[in-house]
Amino acid sequence: MTGEDPERKLTRERALALRQRMKRKKPRFRRQESWRYKRVSQVWKRPDGVDSKMRIKAKGWPQSAEVGYRGPREARYLHPSGYAEILVRNVDDVDRVNPETQAIRIAHTVGSRKRVEIAARATERGIHVLNPREEEKPTEKEETEAEAVTETEKEMTEEEKTKEATGEEKS
Repeated sequence: MTGEDPERKLTRERALALRQRMKRKKPRFRRQESWRYKRVSQVWKRPDGVDSKMRIKAKGWPQSAEVGYRGPREARYLHPSGYAEILVRNVDDVDRVNPETQAIRIAHTVGSRKRVEIAARATERGIHVLNPREEEKPTEKEETEAEAVTETEKEMTEEEKTKEATGEEKS
């Protein structure tokens, strides 16, 4: 993608705001009779029975998903941050991303070593990462605790060595 018009960017921001307002008014579409039977999941499925009250949109029955509830075209398939999501599986995929309009989501199959490389390349290029992980570095408190444990282990081994040298039994 090449550089965008400032007008288009404004419409994208407006479209995201409009999508947010529309989402507040949109009902939560539930599968027919899911509130009545535990065996029926709440995941939306279109009612298609011959005598279905939801299919004929009878008064008093929940709303069905329809085209009119769809969001603005400019905001479709965008992350709430306003970026288009790109799934990244390796370091080379980061080079194909446009930092102005796209953000990356690192695939869950990527290991921690490769994830660090991808995140470093993304920050180098100014690309937003949608699912960052904090590096697993120990905090200062954990480091001091670990040092204290190793010192006590050293002391114990020295005591044990002196007991063995003198011939005393361990209690």
